[in-house]
Amino acid sequence: MSDPITRVVEGAKGRYVLVRDGHEADLTYSILSPQTVIADHTAVPEALRGTGAGEALVIRLVEDARAEGFKIVPLCPFVNAQRRKHPDWADVFSV
Repeated sequence: MSDPITRVVEGAKGRYVLVRDGHEADLTYSILSPQTVIADHTAVPEALRGTGAGEALVIRLVEDARAEGFKIVPLCPFVNAQRRKHPDWADVFSV
């Protein structure tokens, strides 16, 4: 079973949040337009490092991009590294 990921959007900013065992990891993004979001930053606390929490957040972003038809600009180094590991995600990235 995977952890639920919550999506919060406030104005031109968005955030995906994963809570596991009392620890919170998140991925923040900026909405440039309805067609483009900029993945700004991924934060994973030490307690969740190496557990796949960060990758789960990026996967959710990719799933939402496909479902909603927007492109992702991977400003965040972690998101960009995940993009390079998953060439099958090329359809949703704008680089």
